Amino acid sequence: QVELVESGGGLVQAGESLTLSCVAPGYLFSKYAMAWFRQAPGKEREFVAVIGWSDGGRLTQYGDSVKGRFTITRDNDKKTTYLQMNSLRPEDTAVYYCAQGPLFANTSRKFNSWGQGTQVTVSP
Repeated sequence: QVELVESGGGLVQAGESLTLSCVAPGYLFSKYAMAWFRQAPGKEREFVAVIGWSDGGRLTQYGDSVKGRFTITRDNDKKTTYLQMNSLRPEDTAVYYCAQGPLFANTSRKFNSWGQGTQVTVSP
């Protein structure tokens, strides 16, 4: 397993933007799918976005609640994946986790490396 390191969380107001970063050290970064999940207090972990490793990283998928507002990208040279979050809402408040795995998937059990999480809080 690879230890992933997230950053970029914080406190913002509704309507504002935030960008999360996730560094995934390891020489096989470009061969793995990268994803973001989130978990709010008292709720199950929720799929946010995933980006594939092939086709220049153009294959992406988003959870319904963030579609059109969030964008996932990756920079293989920097071994980093990003989550650009626009038009944030109070309901986006959660701990956001970065994940890495061999499959392009939207379920947490398909990913075998995780970060510690970064808190995102959106005030009304």
